[in-house]
Amino acid sequence: MTVLHAEGRRNVSLRSRVILLTAACVAGAVALASVGAFVVVSTNLYAQVSSSVEYNTKATASALGSGQYRTLTLVGPPDLTFAEIGPDGMKPEVGRQPPKISAVERNLINSDPGTCTDPRTDNTTHTVVMACTYATGQVLVASQSLKPTEDLLQKLALVLVFVGIGGVLVAALAGTAVAQGGLRPVTRLRQATDHVTATGDLRPIPVTGDDELSLLTTSFNTMLGALAESQERQRRLVGDAGHELRTPLTSLRTNLELLLASEKPGAPTLSAEDRQEIYDDVQAQIAEMTTLIGDLVELAREDAPQAVHEPVDMVELVERALDRARRRAVGQQFLVTVQPWYLLGEAHALERAVLNLLDNAVKFTPADGVVRLEMKPVGDGTMLIEIADSGPGIAEADLPHVFERFYRSSEARTLPGSGLGLAIVAQAAERHGGKAYAGRAPEGGALMTLRLPGRPSPA
Repeated sequence: MTVLHAEGRRNVSLRSRVILLTAACVAGAVALASVGAFVVVSTNLYAQVSSSVEYNTKATASALGSGQYRTLTLVGPPDLTFAEIGPDGMKPEVGRQPPKISAVERNLINSDPGTCTDPRTDNTTHTVVMACTYATGQVLVASQSLKPTEDLLQKLALVLVFVGIGGVLVAALAGTAVAQGGLRPVTRLRQATDHVTATGDLRPIPVTGDDELSLLTTSFNTMLGALAESQERQRRLVGDAGHELRTPLTSLRTNLELLLASEKPGAPTLSAEDRQEIYDDVQAQIAEMTTLIGDLVELAREDAPQAVHEPVDMVELVERALDRARRRAVGQQFLVTVQPWYLLGEAHALERAVLNLLDNAVKFTPADGVVRLEMKPVGDGTMLIEIADSGPGIAEADLPHVFERFYRSSEARTLPGSGLGLAIVAQAAERHGGKAYAGRAPEGGALMTLRLPGRPSPA
């Protein structure tokens, strides 16, 4: 039963909940105000009746005691009645219904003149009764009907009920207007979401105002922009990858077709030298495609958002990358200067970035050249990893583009590589809050710099 009730509440629309909440709040406020008003008015009215009875009783008793009144004949307002209690019993006021006498008033006959009881309410007759001794053995009893007061309170209660119902209806109408106007941006947002789902169109939604719903729409537009940018990166990556794969695939297909054609009967035979050259070409193309596909997989993996919480010792990471780079070197020397540096990040991505920079430096450094690696803090909470080679350097026109995907300078087109290594470096740096730079080294070669945040000691 509880599950059904919870499900029913979840199925109520936000607009209906706003209307119901507004009506409930107004109903509660009206009910509290009505109850408070009724209590205050009824208390005051009953107090006024009691004060009236007390005043008239004491005034009439004083007049009787001083001899001003000889008999009780239509004294006071029409709903106020008197009676006298003496040794001979009760003598009511002429022409009016006598009050109901209790033991409280009868016992007053033995009291001194001027003694009075407090006004009391008789619930059986709906009257307020009071008595005063005005002479020895003579008691004046007065009572006033509460019926006019009760009739007035009934009318007041009826009015308050109708006012409360009217207030709830007005609140429901106001809640409907507020829901329709205030939730209009939510409706537009839902429609935009449905449009994106149905069409894939990621155009932003027009934003008006500066309230919370407008801020929500702005955040949604920001999300749409990020999604559109991600889709554009994917399309560009797929397009560039297709373009880069087309050349080795075409060459590989041509070589294989040539080998197969040479095996057919009657076809010209290939010399052993030509056949070996084709085999070498096929192996090189397969190696190139393997490298390209591996870099594409790495780049796609780097595109995926990941939580970065692993403590990384950069000195240890750089040493591992250097060991791998030295195994691939063909005689180049490494000049290394490192300083302690720690950060929270992904060790695999950072090691791949450093290794890519080292491989790039080795590729452009002659066999008897030097590759220089230097780690140095710069005093602003970041550290620089500078890797310089002894090659020809990077042309000024190529410097702004070296970290773009598949970009290869004219000098690098004849060298092995996919054109994705430096793009992976830049992406890894950005994911860790850093940046990658390219420039010219004092030695004349290229200078690649990786700036990363962190601290010189473990956390």
